[in-house]
This record gives sequence, structure tokens and C-alpha cells, in this order.
Amino acid sequence: MDLQRGIAARSGEFLLFAVTPPRLTTSPREAAEIARVTLERLRPLPIDGLVLYDIDDESDRNPDQRPFPFLPTMDPAEYLARDLGGLEVPAIVYRAVGKYGEDRFRSWLAEQDPSRALAVFVGSSSREKAALTSLARAYELRDEVRPELPLGGVAISERHARQGDEHLRLIAKQAAGCSFFITQIVYDVNAAKNLISDYHHECAAQKLAPVPIVLSFSVCGSLKTLEFLRWLGVAVPRWIENELRHADDTLDASYEQAVATAIDLIAFCRRLGVPFGLNVESVSIRRVEIEASVRLAARLGVELRR
Repeated sequence: MDLQRGIAARSGEFLLFAVTPPRLTTSPREAAEIARVTLERLRPLPIDGLVLYDIDDESDRNPDQRPFPFLPTMDPAEYLARDLGGLEVPAIVYRAVGKYGEDRFRSWLAEQDPSRALAVFVGSSSREKAALTSLARAYELRDEVRPELPLGGVAISERHARQGDEHLRLIAKQAAGCSFFITQIVYDVNAAKNLISDYHHECAAQKLAPVPIVLSFSVCGSLKTLEFLRWLGVAVPRWIENELRHADDTLDASYEQAVATAIDLIAFCRRLGVPFGLNVESVSIRRVEIEASVRLAARLGVELRR
């Protein structure tokens, strides 16, 4: 699939894979080797795009101790330009906009090639956190500098479960220029269905065509990874947590759970007529969990073609 064309046509049914850039302290040689291994892993997969996350310190959002220490990572745009030249699909680059001053953000926008890149803008993790560029200003700069750059937004079903208005946030972001959304990792299928359903019906009420919602999935290979998911704000239903805690193989159990959740949501989106995509990521840097995520992406690619 031509990812940009599919998003513009609001047709959906594409597959993405997400990675986090190497740590900031990684040497150029090591970063190049990480990129080589990543591209080698991804080459056999039927993916339509690669997502590059922009990691920010979110300790202001959650005062609890982080299960894994926060380690700054390379700028995803710089990592893409320098080390991922062999990438054969478009890249979706996240920008935690509060980290960047307006001049730097403007320069980055000017350098983007819309035929090869897309972007997702992410606002500050809390209202108390100082931001060099606000999310609203980032949308304005994109309109001024590179309006043809396909722009995505974040969708959080957990926030919808708490506040009940995430679907309205999506429509407001759509009006600001977003042509697709990517969710946080989905474990709670009912929360995701509630958001998708409310978004679908609100679009119908406002006579708007819905844009693709990309549903994110990941595996969990250890109880510490499960703890980290919860720290990130991912809602893991108690029954799933019990299954993972008491499984003979936590990684296999989470893999099967992710497949079942994705199949359920694929059928739900198709029934409603909401365009969608799937995104697979590895939360952990453990090799066994990364390889399981690659296996999950291959399996979900098969499900999309059914």
C-alpha cells in the first residue's frame, strides 16, 4: 500500500511497525549497526510504514517510580536521516513538540519530504510541564511551513474511559489538520471499542468522514514490562494481568492475547466502517520481546489480508 495515498483516501487497513531510536549516548558506529539490524528484521515483514518514537521524560505525569529508568534517546528525525537510509517504506516521525524551540521546529518542518515522511505531534505530558512549543502552535507552524506533510495525532482510549471526551479531541485534531490517529498500546478491548464507536457516531452526527485510527499492540514478556506498561498509562484488565502473571510462558500468553484483541478490533472497525490500521511495537529492549513483536507483526499482516 502507498501509505500516504491510503491515509488521504481514508481507506486504512495498513500495517506499521514502531521502534525507539537508540540512546543518546550510543556511538555513531553502534547506532548504524542498530539501524542495520532493525532494517534486516523488518525487511521480510509486510509493513507499510515505520514509526519512530520521540521519547520524553514523563515523570511529571506519573509520580510513581519508573520501572525502567528514563534514558534520553536520539532525535528520531536525525536517526532516520543518518542511519535509516535503506528504509523501503515511509517513516512516521513522532515529535514531542514541547522539547523543541520554534526555530528548530520550523527548520525541521522545512526539511521534510512529504513523499517519504509523515509526522505525529505529541503535546506535553502534563499541564504543569514547561513547553518550548505548544501543540496548538506546532499545528500552526505545520500549516505555515509544510502543509502538505501528512499529520497524525495521538488517541488514548484510557483517557476516554476517564473523561468521556476523547472522541471530541480527535475531531478537534482532525479540524486542525490530522489525517490519522495512532493509539496508545491496546490491552483493554472494550475501552478501545468505546472510543472507536463514539468517534464513528460523532463523525456521522457532524457529517464528517472518519480518518484512519491506527491501533497499537505489543507483547509483554515479563512482569516488569507489565509494570512499565501500567506506569505508561496503559489499562491492562485484571483478568489479562492474572493470565500473564500465572502463565507458564508470559511472552506467549501476551502474544496470543494481542492477536485475539487485534482480530476482535479488526472485525469491529470493519463492521462500523471506520478506517483503521495496525501498529506493532516492542516496549522492551530485550531481544526475545523484540523478536516476538516481529512475529506479531507478521501474524497481524496475515489477518489484515483475510
